[in-house]
Amino acid sequence: MHTQKLGTYVAALQDLDKQDRLRRLSPRAGLDFGSNDYLALASAPRMRQALQRALEAGTPVGAGGSRLLGGNCPEHESLEAAAAKFFGADTALYFGGGYVANFAVLTTLPQRGDLLLMDDLVHASMHEGARAGRAEVRMSRHNDPAAAEDNIRDWRAKGGVGRVWIAIESVYSMDGDLAPLAEYVELADRHDAFLMVDEAHATGVFGEQGRGLTAGYEGRENLVVLHTCGKALGASGALVTASGVLRDFLVNRCRPFIFATAPSPLMAVAVEEALAILREEPERQQQLKALVDYTHREFLSRFGQLPSQSQIVPYIVGDNALAMSLAAALQQRGFDVRGVRPPTVPPGTARLRLSLTLNVTQQDVGALLDALAEETRGAAQ
Repeated sequence: MHTQKLGTYVAALQDLDKQDRLRRLSPRAGLDFGSNDYLALASAPRMRQALQRALEAGTPVGAGGSRLLGGNCPEHESLEAAAAKFFGADTALYFGGGYVANFAVLTTLPQRGDLLLMDDLVHASMHEGARAGRAEVRMSRHNDPAAAEDNIRDWRAKGGVGRVWIAIESVYSMDGDLAPLAEYVELADRHDAFLMVDEAHATGVFGEQGRGLTAGYEGRENLVVLHTCGKALGASGALVTASGVLRDFLVNRCRPFIFATAPSPLMAVAVEEALAILREEPERQQQLKALVDYTHREFLSRFGQLPSQSQIVPYIVGDNALAMSLAAALQQRGFDVRGVRPPTVPPGTARLRLSLTLNVTQQDVGALLDALAEETRGAAQ
């Protein structure tokens, strides 16, 4: 029996259950259509071998402290130098994860009196950073630079005098669509604004050698980019690339960086090896593109529309319970497919999020789409 102290939490969980929104942890099982291990680097032999060599050479598992108090290891500095060179940026700073990196940047760089303008569909970590930060926050219509510009002009007309920060993703994690990046860069230039781009689902997948969709813009003073290391790079952590001035400001003012134990030096080794793999094994990126192109063609053939612009393939169901029951049915058939419900996605757009990785083949994709068509009786979305 639950004590009275827990009653509030029990009631909240019961309410989520009634709305078919109660989350539960479940193990990975079946063909991988649920992870973000896009290039299958998480279990790649080269990654394991790099870690084995590092352990044998004496690399510690843990950093033992924050970067400013004894936790700054040679592996961190080596990774940051390699990342800056790989991405074409002035500098890079390594964080423990993408969520904390987004939070860290948005609670540190936009200042009081600034405007932080965020795309409607940016990740929850950006929302949390905006909520805890100093700048005024406005949301802007998804992938609409013209609407963003209207927001900026309205803010200026109402007396806004600070700097403008524009926060977007390059590839959106639930719809798989791409931002009109060139237009946002031009917008930032016109308004003397900073542009922050989360490349979580583009790093390793898009751009020459997997450098991401911002590759042609890295090195600009008004650009801050987040490259997540726990998706296509197969490790964990996140790299923030920026000018030397902004990096120094983060090192001096960013509380999630200053007061956190540094990431594992072994993970820094793994990420640096992943960057080397991107550079030396371009066939991985090419194979993923071929898999994505095949999937889009087959999806169009079966369901009458192109699903997305990327390796993230949403199948919109709408109803929460129906989405989860459809995911369960596909899991029973041997496909690790996950359902996604509000608040992760807007109300009424519960969906299956099909993630394409090199852990599956074109034959596997065909079998999944056949199963999906059978489970939905071939109905269009």
